Amino acid sequence: MIAEMPETAPITSLRQRVGAATWQRELAAGYRDPAELLRDLGLSASDIPGDVPRRCTFPLRVPRAYARRMRRGDPHDPLLRQVLPTSAEAHAMPGFDCDPVGDQASLAVPGLLHKYHGRVLLLASAACAVHCRYCFRRHFPYREAGGGTGDFAQALGYIAARSDLREVILSGGDPLVLPDERLRDLVRRLEAIPHLQRLRIHSRLPVVLPSRVDDALLSWLRASRLQVVLVIHANHGNEIDGETAAALTRLRDTGITLLNQSVLLRGVNDDAGELAVLSEKLFAAGVLPYYLHLLDRVQGAAHFEVPAGRARTLHRELRARLPGYLVPRLVQEVAGAPSKQPLCQP
Repeated sequence: MIAEMPETAPITSLRQRVGAATWQRELAAGYRDPAELLRDLGLSASDIPGDVPRRCTFPLRVPRAYARRMRRGDPHDPLLRQVLPTSAEAHAMPGFDCDPVGDQASLAVPGLLHKYHGRVLLLASAACAVHCRYCFRRHFPYREAGGGTGDFAQALGYIAARSDLREVILSGGDPLVLPDERLRDLVRRLEAIPHLQRLRIHSRLPVVLPSRVDDALLSWLRASRLQVVLVIHANHGNEIDGETAAALTRLRDTGITLLNQSVLLRGVNDDAGELAVLSEKLFAAGVLPYYLHLLDRVQGAAHFEVPAGRARTLHRELRARLPGYLVPRLVQEVAGAPSKQPLCQP
């Protein structure tokens, strides 16, 4: 799953940047106030089940391009539900904690997680374009863990010293909130490590802010000597509109591999028909459905949980509706396990 972070990186400084790219201006102009978002959707806080807090430790952040896909006047819109803070997040629930997948125990050096054989995850940024309410890293201590600082020296040294590593995953936060010149420099430093073969990027930006897929991004992606895999994160078919599909098609045309990860969320996509529509739309845009995750049990997201038994039933229904290559693997991440854990047989 792709991580969406608290407000720790200086995205607001983009407002002052002279000559900022279109996507940077759009990123800076996104919604920060729940009341403003609801007003523009023809709603008020009283329309929303549960209270909408004025302030919370994990604040609202939503690009306007994403909000335009929400249904006006619908308090149950599946896109709105993913991003709108509610009082349910304040309810402490047994079995839910601040580090549900064991990230902190996997820190090899500052800013670098080493969980699985042959690959490492670099926390390239501590910021995101959108704050998803179910984010498994919503409580992650980026500053203490050295994530998103821009100093990659220790991480690169660790990678260079381990010849068994074949793949580096850029995550965060969202790595694509970084300017292209910084990303290009980081990727060149990775390309100089001879045993690396693949670069995987986890990002929600092509979905929530499709203007991010511009010529500058495509240029350095196309030029890399590494095999590039871009894993996007879409949960509902309504997230794939014409602009998003066009951005994904541009990415596909660079020759990179496009995969999608979804999270199974109560009240958003816990319906086999909706999941089938999502898979069809993704594939039409050149993206292969890859993983359907059970919710990571992070504190503040219990109201999104779909029980494992219900998830297996939905997955069986999905297999009955779609060809096998359009059915994502139903998985769960378990702290300390050597890989994602499948919940259904292929």
